[in-house]
Amino acid sequence: MQTFTVPQFIDAEDKIIGALTVRQFIICLVGIILMAISYKIFSFLIFIIVSIIFLVIFGALAFVKINGRPFHFFLLNLVQTVKKPKTRVWNHKNSLKDISNEEDEGKALQETVNKNISKKKMSESRLNELSMIVDTQGLYKGRDNDNGKILRKK
Repeated sequence: MQTFTVPQFIDAEDKIIGALTVRQFIICLVGIILMAISYKIFSFLIFIIVSIIFLVIFGALAFVKINGRPFHFFLLNLVQTVKKPKTRVWNHKNSLKDISNEEDEGKALQETVNKNISKKKMSESRLNELSMIVDTQGLYKGRDNDNGKILRKK
C-alpha cells in the first residue's frame, strides 16, 4: 500500500523575502510607489505628511492581524456590518402565496390545514398550531377542541 503525506499548515502563506509573504510584499511595493509619486508631486513638508499617512495605512494592511486574520478582512467585515440594517423584520406577506380572492384563500387554507393535520398531530405541541395561525395571518383560528372543527376568520 502506498503512503501519502498529508499537507499541514495549509493556511500559512508562502514566504518570499525573509519573513515577507507575497501579499505583504505587494502591499509594501504599492505603498513605496505611492510615496515616490508623492515625492515628485508635493513639496517636502507635504511629502513627509503624506508619506507618514501612507506608511500607517499600508503598514496596517500588510502587517496587522486582528483575531488571526489580515487587517483587510477586518475592514471588509466592518463595511459590511455598517451597511446591513440593524433590525430584521419578517414580512409575512411574502411567505404566503398570492391568492386571488378570499374564497380561494379559504379553500387553499383548508387543504393546507388538512395536509398538516394528517401529517402531524396538532396535539404534539401548541407551537404547530400557533405557527399556522401566524403564517395564515389569522385566517386559521385553531381547532375547536370540542368537535374537532377547523375555525376560520369570517
